[in-house]
Amino acid sequence: MTHTITRLSPDDFHYSVKSLADLLVDVVTNGASLGFLAPFDQEAAAAWWRGRHAAVADGTLTVWVARGPDGITGTVSLAVERTPNGRHRAEIIKLMVHRDARGRGLARALLTTAEQAAAQAGATLLLLDTVTGTAADHLYQRAGWTRYGIVPGYATDPNGVPEDCSFYYKQLI
Repeated sequence: MTHTITRLSPDDFHYSVKSLADLLVDVVTNGASLGFLAPFDQEAAAAWWRGRHAAVADGTLTVWVARGPDGITGTVSLAVERTPNGRHRAEIIKLMVHRDARGRGLARALLTTAEQAAAQAGATLLLLDTVTGTAADHLYQRAGWTRYGIVPGYATDPNGVPEDCSFYYKQLI
């Protein structure tokens, strides 16, 4: 199954909110710790995505989606730092792949897309965090990211159970 990864313009983002919300509900419902608690529905997910529109419009947030035959199956975002002493860094956020599209290298392709765009934009340092011991945690290790710490019980899973969080950086030189 072939997926196409594209960067969303502000207009594309606006028209993709429903599909992005469907994806977010899928990954949270299946246990991903992305900052939301169960029950988590499409309306709440759409509201969260709509809240990102201003950042997409002003360029502080870039969102890519992976599309397959069934629509959007994955996404990743890159948040750039606007403070004068931090313009060299950015953060990878909300890397998600629909449960039916996992295990095919899509998360790695999305991550690589965001890393390359960050480098082209002049970022030399990337940051991210993820739940320790998950498939995402292993992905970042295999992709050359450096873990700089684990915080016990940093956030809860969708059911309210505290989970450890690994913090990573990657230098782009």
